[in-house]
Amino acid sequence: MSGLNGGGLGLVGDIGGTNARFALVEFDGPDPRLIEPTTYKGEDYGKAEDAIEEYLHKVGVKHPDQAVVAVAGPIDHGSVHMTNLDWRISEDSLRRAGGFRQALLINDFTAQALAAPRISPRDLRQIGPLPTSGEGDLAILGPGTGFGAAGMMRRHGIDTPLTTEGGHIAFAPTDEVEIEILRLLTKKYGRVSVERILSGPGMEDLHVALGDAEGREVAPLEARQITEQALNGCADSLATVNRFCAVLGSTAGDLALALGARGGVFIAGGIGPKIIDLLEKGPFRERFEAKGRFVDYMKAIPTHVILHPHTALIGAAVAMTPDGKASIS
Repeated sequence: MSGLNGGGLGLVGDIGGTNARFALVEFDGPDPRLIEPTTYKGEDYGKAEDAIEEYLHKVGVKHPDQAVVAVAGPIDHGSVHMTNLDWRISEDSLRRAGGFRQALLINDFTAQALAAPRISPRDLRQIGPLPTSGEGDLAILGPGTGFGAAGMMRRHGIDTPLTTEGGHIAFAPTDEVEIEILRLLTKKYGRVSVERILSGPGMEDLHVALGDAEGREVAPLEARQITEQALNGCADSLATVNRFCAVLGSTAGDLALALGARGGVFIAGGIGPKIIDLLEKGPFRERFEAKGRFVDYMKAIPTHVILHPHTALIGAAVAMTPDGKASIS
């Protein structure tokens, strides 16, 4: 099989705490094209390499030239022990499993950052009244099984992603209810990061803690049940999701300040699209802007929810291109 520069095939992956997604990527022209994106449940496999081998067998391709796999967790010398899924993955093990000439691991939100500037406006939902584009650096963050964050520096036509573990910064309460939530979660976990609230498991903890903080008895629910009931008007679940949106707004604003993301903030991850109407109607944008003396600074920053289902695969494909300049149609 010919190399990627000659129009060959590569494999891209996006492995999170729940799902593992793979696709082939073709480079016949300047833009990468995803072929047969497929989602697998991580819990169904003992290791990532098993899922990759099954995918390659499914699509009938042997030994693609290169692989770029985005993973949820910090990468150290070409390997990762994933944060929310008990898999250890290395670039060497990927090369052996798939027969790749080259294999690269990147952080999943680095991949999101690479994709964000190239996403079509039709795959974005704007939260707030501002235009859909801004000039300057970007912040990309979002809740799913965990909470990820990254930045994108934009200088003289060159995009440089900033890999971070911003999902593990400390939760900062803004009112008495959130102070009580912090107290309750501190008793349970010790240190409380934003991921302890802004994730699927975090939403479940928030549901119970918020009920306790407000003097309401609530039954423990799965995150999926909370979001479904909130969308159907259940008062307890709606209170949880609105508080979730508020904390997400505050955290997104803090990260925008930290990264100087005047070009825009993009909400990625699996939860945002599911609660997008509540994000739009609720306290997200108000809390995003509520930064004291920097209110006017924050009002000028656009915020968007990413609706495209495979942005991390797109970002992995961009990382695979020789010049890193591929655009997404």
